[in-house]
Amino acid sequence: MDQRVVVLHGFTAEEAVELLKAVKAALPSARDAAFATTTETSLGWKVGDLVEHVAEEHRQYKEMQAGRKENRGSPDRAS
Repeated sequence: MDQRVVVLHGFTAEEAVELLKAVKAALPSARDAAFATTTETSLGWKVGDLVEHVAEEHRQYKEMQAGRKENRGSPDRAS
């Protein structure tokens, strides 16, 4: 798997957002990294399973975003 994944634990939502911004600003190659915070459920998972899950969610999110961009540029779109 080529997807880079950053998993955060114990941070507030605001801290997690600030960390995401800081990492992406300091390390441009991390701009497409998938970021996630742990949940009670994910804490029981094997690391490999968690990374795979986060990477798949990131892939789906990117596909959804690309579809939205395509629809915005389409003149045939219904209002």
